[in-house]
Amino acid sequence: MKDIYDLAVIGGGPAGIASAVEASVLGLDVALFEKGANHSTTIRTFYKDNKRVDKDWRGQKIVLEGTVHFMEGTKESTIELFDALIKNAKIETRFKTEIVEIIPEDRFYIKTSAGEEFTARNVIIAIGYMSKPNKPDYELPTSLQHRIHFNLDSFSSGENVLVVGGGNSAAEYAYYLSDRNGVTLSYRKDRFSRLNPVNEDIIKQLEQTRRLHLKLGVDIKRLCDLNGLPVIYFADGETKTFDRVLYALGGSSPLDFLKRCKVELDSAGRAAFDENYQTSVPGLYVAGDIAAKVGGSIAASLNHAYRIVNHIKAIRVK
Repeated sequence: MKDIYDLAVIGGGPAGIASAVEASVLGLDVALFEKGANHSTTIRTFYKDNKRVDKDWRGQKIVLEGTVHFMEGTKESTIELFDALIKNAKIETRFKTEIVEIIPEDRFYIKTSAGEEFTARNVIIAIGYMSKPNKPDYELPTSLQHRIHFNLDSFSSGENVLVVGGGNSAAEYAYYLSDRNGVTLSYRKDRFSRLNPVNEDIIKQLEQTRRLHLKLGVDIKRLCDLNGLPVIYFADGETKTFDRVLYALGGSSPLDFLKRCKVELDSAGRAAFDENYQTSVPGLYVAGDIAAKVGGSIAASLNHAYRIVNHIKAIRVK
């Protein structure tokens, strides 16, 4: 493990792998972080055996610019190609490593869910979009659409917020919002069983200092509209009104992670970046689907990687 990497790549899909390979070719010290057990999780999980994997998508015709050459293939041949790229470039890979926070200062301080910390001069975020967020079984009034959320978008300060869920996303939402709001974290089970150690410690500390209220072991029966505010009816008989309700029941997008990294978003709620795919945070880049107007193109992802790494190298030479 290096004391400081020239580049940390977050995400082990095509954009992430290509970024690490291009960096290695240019002589940069690079590490690839992926929360899954191996690279190319989407291809491994959602593609059927022998499924065709195209270079371009939906009629796009993109000429590859970098050193990673990819043509049409199958699920199996694509995984074999990426295996060989990682092996031949001798990429330092850290699988089963979930990045929960990136702190931009004079350099980037990268924290994992297991409590590890890494340091890098530059970071590329190459995580893809996930499924639509799950919703509760009970009805959510359409009149409260502007007060019911599934990510951190549109939150302000000084409000009374209910976060519903028992996983790491729910915990992260809760402690992120607790800096500026009154927060209740509601979970139907009487104890958390899926939190990583870092999130569990933070939640305990916030509860002990009364910056966060926990309501555990109680189901929510229904949510109603009372004068424009969400009213929650708990199974234990308690009824409580909140300014906003945030559900974290599975399914998400990189939006929340980008916000925690202090990345500015555009009017469409996507990361804002310049011609080099650099975000509002100097040295922090986005690649792959989160940097594409139309997602799904492996060729576009590979070109993102090439352009970003060459920009990093050019700045380093200066």
